[in-house]
Amino acid sequence: MSKPPRLTLPSGARAHLLSTARGDFAVHEAGEPVRGTALLVPGFTGSKEDFIGLLEPLSAAGYRVVAVDGRGQHESPGPREESAYALQELALDVLAQAAALDGGPVHLVGHSLGGLIARAAVLRDAAPFASLTLMSSGPAAIAEDQQERTKLLVAALEAMREDMAGVWTAMRSFDPEDAVPESPELAEFLRGRWMATVPEQLIATGRILVSEPDRVEALSGVDLPKLVLSGEVDYAWPVPLMDDMTHRLGAERVVVAGTEHSPNAENPQVTAGALAAFWDGRPQG
Repeated sequence: MSKPPRLTLPSGARAHLLSTARGDFAVHEAGEPVRGTALLVPGFTGSKEDFIGLLEPLSAAGYRVVAVDGRGQHESPGPREESAYALQELALDVLAQAAALDGGPVHLVGHSLGGLIARAAVLRDAAPFASLTLMSSGPAAIAEDQQERTKLLVAALEAMREDMAGVWTAMRSFDPEDAVPESPELAEFLRGRWMATVPEQLIATGRILVSEPDRVEALSGVDLPKLVLSGEVDYAWPVPLMDDMTHRLGAERVVVAGTEHSPNAENPQVTAGALAAFWDGRPQG
């Protein structure tokens, strides 16, 4: 579960609804497209707030940045039907979001589950995109031990989807005892985000995480610049697995020192610098 580094938007950023051919999506937006436009897609149990630390540095680098809540996620509405959250439906949403930005090819960034969604969008139609970044996202389903945890969560949601508060309490009971305490504001936000997310979205996307096949060969044939960015440690997709995926894709690779599954939240300044360098075509070492 990604935890935003802060909850207030930087100066010049705004929260609004992005109207698309597939409905309205809640977004945070900052900057002007001097050098291009970027669309940021969050992960499982996440939201646009996970990218809040990237807005200021990326907009300062000359990019229009749009972080989105997917359908049924946090502040974006969504139906109470699991079929609405099939991977191809979510990919079509990303294509509609890119079209609605109406600013030329879009630099697409997907974090974790968002990487699988972004990949599916690019495989369906790469034309709207200038590049693809897979952030803390791997070649196929998540690691086996994480699959077991996710299956337990999905089963709990299936049984208790009308008691999201109860599922939240049960899920947080498994937090490590030595976890860094959250501020009251962050704790309230995390619970509120969970309560606002449609349970069928979590059920369907949890199933994607435990069943997605390896699509790296197909993606390697897509003629787009690609970046694989991660932390030094990742339990969802081990770092060596992402290293191998990078080689298979012929992609660029960045490891953000001192971070784990959410470099976008854990070290947004370095993460933003790596993204801007990739988009600008500057070598990274």
